[in-house]
Amino acid sequence: MRLFLWNAALTLLIPCLSGALIPEPEVKIEVLQKPFICHRKTKGGDLMLVHYEGYLEKDGSLFHSTHKHNNGQPIWFTLGILEALKGWDQGLQGMCVGEKRKLIIPPALGYGKEGKGKIPPESTLIFNIDLLEIRNGPRSHESFQEMDLNDDWKLSKDEVKVYLKKEFEKHGAVVNESHHDVLVEDIFDKEDEDKDGFISAREFTYKHDEL
Repeated sequence: MRLFLWNAALTLLIPCLSGALIPEPEVKIEVLQKPFICHRKTKGGDLMLVHYEGYLEKDGSLFHSTHKHNNGQPIWFTLGILEALKGWDQGLQGMCVGEKRKLIIPPALGYGKEGKGKIPPESTLIFNIDLLEIRNGPRSHESFQEMDLNDDWKLSKDEVKVYLKKEFEKHGAVVNESHHDVLVEDIFDKEDEDKDGFISAREFTYKHDEL
């Protein structure tokens, strides 16, 4: 009887819990200007040169502008590796040179509960972003994703070793475990800048040619 009551309670409770799930936060994207011809669209791993203005949604105040606060110079950043805000990584995919977008970024994809500088905690942000140029990233974002077996945005020594083994086998080379161990240690010595035992997406994207 007790088991029946538990099953009945779960049957009633599960739909309620499902209906109460909090939706994932999303960036609202408004295309303000788009070129007539688009030769290339942005994707993860691309370097983007942009001008931008950032505003607080609550009062419309400007907190940063590359036109005013960066000696009038645009900035470069790499898309898709959490180098800027999560909201930028979401909202600037598939963009063309000459395109201008307005992004409305919720706190969870901005500066969250902590805030930053002039940005109070839990602030919704508005960005007007002009894309001036796209270049290939120093390293392939796709390669990083292929190596990052557990999708935690960092590479362990085991993940790098697995990747090296596959590359050696792909090219018909003999797999030498001790040689791989030495190579992995050398790679981490050069690329693990903060010496935390992992190669982050940023460390990988901006670094060398071993991988």
